[in-house]
Amino acid sequence: MEQHYKLVRVRELADNDEEFIATLAAAFLEEVPEDAERLKKAVAEKDYYNAYQAAHKMKPTIDLFELGVLATLIEVQDWGKFEKKDMDIKPHLNIVIAAVERAVDEIRSDFNL
Repeated sequence: MEQHYKLVRVRELADNDEEFIATLAAAFLEEVPEDAERLKKAVAEKDYYNAYQAAHKMKPTIDLFELGVLATLIEVQDWGKFEKKDMDIKPHLNIVIAAVERAVDEIRSDFNL
C-alpha cells in the first residue's frame, strides 16, 4: 500500500474520513487515466494546446496523491504551453505515464475498485 502514491495530503484534506478518502481514490481512477490518454494522444499528434490542457488538468491530482512526477508533468505542460517544437518531450511523457499506471494499479488494489 502507498508505494507509488501517498495519502498524507489526501488524509489531511479528508480529515481522515475514510469514506471521503475512498471517494477521492475513485475520482483519481476515473479522471487521471482518461487525462493521461488525452495527454499521450496530444503529444503523439504534436497537439500543443491539448497537451497543455491535459497536463494542466492532471497537476492538482498528481500533486495531491504525490506520485513524485509533478516537476516532470510540468515539463510536459510547458512543452505544450510554449510550443517547444525543438524538444523531444516523449521521455518526460513516458515517466509521467508510467507513474500514473503504477498508481492506478495500486489504488485499484488498495481500495478494491
